[in-house]
Amino acid sequence: MNRLNSEIKYLKGVGEFKAKLLAKLDIYTMADLLDFFPRTYINRKVNIPISQFNVGDNVSFTGKITSINNNNSFSGKKQLIVQISDKSGFINCKWFRFGKWLVDELQVGQNIWVGGTINEFAGRFEIIHPQIELLDKEKQDKFWEKRSILPVYNLTASLTTQGMRKLILNLFRDYHQDIEETLPEFILKKKGFEPRYIALQRIHFPTDLEKVEESKKRFVFEELFYQQLMLSRVYYSNKVIQKGHKFQLYKTFTSQLKKELPFEMTNAQKKVLKEIIKDMTKAEQMRRLIQGDVGSGKTIVVLFAMLIAVENGFQAAIVAPTEILAEQHLKSISSFLKNQTSIKVELIKGGNYKGKKKVKERIATGEINIIIGTHALFQKDIFFKKLGLVVIDEQHRFGVKQRSVLSKKNNYPDLLYLSATPIPRSLSMTVFGDLDISRIDELPPSRKPVTTIWKGSSKKNLVYEEIRAELKKGRQVYVVCPLVEESEKLDLLDATSIYNKLKDEVFREFRCALLHGRMKPAEKDEIMLDFKNHKYDILVSTTVIEVGIDVANATIMMIEHAERFGLSQLHQLRGRVGRGSEASFCYLISYPPISKEGRERLSMMNRTNDGFLIAEKDLELRGPGEFFGTIQSGMPSYRHANILRDQDVLEEARELAIEIIKEDYDLKLEKHKSLHNNYFPRYFEREKLFKF
Repeated sequence: MNRLNSEIKYLKGVGEFKAKLLAKLDIYTMADLLDFFPRTYINRKVNIPISQFNVGDNVSFTGKITSINNNNSFSGKKQLIVQISDKSGFINCKWFRFGKWLVDELQVGQNIWVGGTINEFAGRFEIIHPQIELLDKEKQDKFWEKRSILPVYNLTASLTTQGMRKLILNLFRDYHQDIEETLPEFILKKKGFEPRYIALQRIHFPTDLEKVEESKKRFVFEELFYQQLMLSRVYYSNKVIQKGHKFQLYKTFTSQLKKELPFEMTNAQKKVLKEIIKDMTKAEQMRRLIQGDVGSGKTIVVLFAMLIAVENGFQAAIVAPTEILAEQHLKSISSFLKNQTSIKVELIKGGNYKGKKKVKERIATGEINIIIGTHALFQKDIFFKKLGLVVIDEQHRFGVKQRSVLSKKNNYPDLLYLSATPIPRSLSMTVFGDLDISRIDELPPSRKPVTTIWKGSSKKNLVYEEIRAELKKGRQVYVVCPLVEESEKLDLLDATSIYNKLKDEVFREFRCALLHGRMKPAEKDEIMLDFKNHKYDILVSTTVIEVGIDVANATIMMIEHAERFGLSQLHQLRGRVGRGSEASFCYLISYPPISKEGRERLSMMNRTNDGFLIAEKDLELRGPGEFFGTIQSGMPSYRHANILRDQDVLEEARELAIEIIKEDYDLKLEKHKSLHNNYFPRYFEREKLFKF
C-alpha cells in the first residue's frame, strides 16, 4: 500500500485534533494534502511602492501596520480599518466582515504583506477585504524565511497559512519517495507535461510563478481526463458490451401517427427522431438524453419511439415525476392515438386505489402496450411481459438507483431520458458523458415567443393594470413568489401575503388560489387541475409550478423578486405561459438593491427566449454546482479544473479517453499500466453508479 493513502493524522505535526480541522477542507489522507494547492502566492520580488498605486490596480506589496481602528461606520455598521505604510506613503485596508481572530492577530508595528484591488473613498486610496500575511512570523521557519515566493492556502478557522506550509514541508520531506506518476509516458510527451513529482514541487515550493501556471495545467488535464476515462468505460460497456433489443422498422403504427399528425414536425424533431431510430435498430441498448426547451415537442418524438417498440411486440413505459404530469402524458398520448384503438394505453399511480390490481395484471400479461406512471413503476410488484423501451421524463428528479430498476428489467430495454432544462455542452460532457445526447433546439411555428418585460417594484401598479386587461379577456395569470410565508430573516414578499392582497384588495372581482410546496401532493394536484379547468383566474405560487401541467389559457407570468431567482429557474417559470395561441407575457418585478449579477440575469431574460443561451449564461454566473439547484448523483466536483475556463482541455481529455478505452477497455496494455494502477482504486466504485 502506498503510504500517501495513510490517514493525515499520522503526518508529523497533525494528530487527531488537527486532522478534524483538515477534514473540513476534504483532506483525509497524505495524498489529499498533496492535492490541496495554494489559492495564491506572495511574491516578495514584486513590491510596488504605495505612492505609485492607481485606482483599479491589482497590487501586492509589503509594509508596516501604523494604526488600527476597530469601530462603527457613519451608517452604524461594524468596520475594521488598518493603515499600512511604507517609505513612500500609506493606504487603508478595510474590512466590513471580520472575526475576533483578525483583530487579535493584527498589531501596530507588524510587517505585513497585502494583496488586493485599489479603490478610492473620500479622496483616499483603500483596499476592501484584502488578502494579508503577517511576515514577522516567518522567522520561526528558516526554510520559508529565505524564499522569495510564498504559497497562500484557502483555510478554515484555527488553521494558519504558516502551519499549513509546515505540514506541506513535512509531507515532502518524509513521503517524497512515495509520489508515483499517474499519467503514462506517452501522454506526458504528447501534452508536454513534467513528471508529477516535479509539478507538485513547483506548485507548493514555487520559484517562478509562470512555471507554477504550467504545472497546474497538468493537474487540470489529469482531473478531467480520469473522469472522462470513467465515463468512456461506462459508455463503452453499455453500448458495446451490454446488448439490448434490435428493433425493426415495420412502419405500421408509426406511419399512421405521422399521417394523422395535425402539424408538421420541426427539423429539430425530425433530426432527433432519426438519431433515436438509428439507436433502436442496433443490437445495443439505447441510452440517449433528449434536451429540449419547454414546448419544443419532446412528447411526440418519444411517442414515435414507443410505437416502434410496440410494432415489434414490445411494451413501452414512460415515467413522470408527479401524478399530474403522468396524467398529462396520458391525455396527450391518448389523443394522438385516438384512431389506433388496438394500442392500449394505461396509467398506474402510487398508493392503493380501485382497479390498480387489474392494471398490474394487464401489464404482466402484455395486454397494455404503453404504460404511463410515476414512481409506482419502480415498485417490485410491477412486472412487464416484454418491456422494450423506458422513457424517463424530467430525469434529474429521479435518483440513480430508481432509474436503474427499470433499465435492467426484461433484458435491458432501450432508455430515453428527457430534460426540459437545457444543459450547456461542457456540463453535458461531465454529468451525462455516459449518454448520447440529442437537442431539440427549435420551437414549433405555432409557439409564439413570450414577451418578457422587466419592471421595478415602483411600477407594479402598471403591471396590475396589464394583468386586469388580460383577465377581462378571460385569460389566466400566474404570480410567483420566492417564499411561502413572511420571514424575519429575509425581506422578501411571500406567496401567502401576496395571495391575501390580490384576493382581498387588488383583484377582488377575480378568483384566486394559493399553491406552495408545504401542501400535500394531492392538494397541490387538485389546485393545479382546478386552475387548468379555469375554476381560478389567478394562481399565486412558489416555484412548485416550475414543472407543471399545460394551461393554454394562462397568458401572464408575474415573478416577484425576480432578481433573487437563477436564470434557468426564471426561464422554466416563463415557460409556463405561451402554451396556447394567444400572445403571452412574463413580467419580472425587481426590488432594490439589485446586484450586478442580478441585473445581468434580468437583462439576459429580456434579450432572449433561447433556453440553451440562457443555460450557458446561468452556468457562467452561478457555476456548475449551483446550476442544478442541488448537486445530483454523479455530479463531479473538481479541485483544479473549471469546466467554463477549461472547455478546450475537457474536449481534449474526452477525445483521448475515448481513444484509449476503444483500444484497451480494461487498461491491461503495458503502456497503460500507470492508468490501470491509478484508475481502479480511485474510480472503479464510482463507475458502478453509472452502470445500470
